[in-house]
Amino acid sequence: MRVLASRPRGEATVRYLIQHVPDYATLMDEDRKRSWSRPNEEMWERQIRNLKSHHKTRGNVIAEGYVEHVGRGRYRLSEAGWLYLRSRGLI
Repeated sequence: MRVLASRPRGEATVRYLIQHVPDYATLMDEDRKRSWSRPNEEMWERQIRNLKSHHKTRGNVIAEGYVEHVGRGRYRLSEAGWLYLRSRGLI
């Protein structure tokens, strides 16, 4: 969400998110494990690519209302997402 907040209109592509998440998050060993379904990706990359397909899963930023899917491979921070980040001093 912080990556989205850094972008104009709070919007970014999956590719941009994957390029910049490591700039904003400390990735643990578990996150860095190779994906069993996509051997050329780490688990955290797979999770980003699966945001839309798991959009109804509890804990998913889309399901929680913090992020909106706005087109193929594009996401935007929702008003609730902006409020969440601001209320925690993350932006």
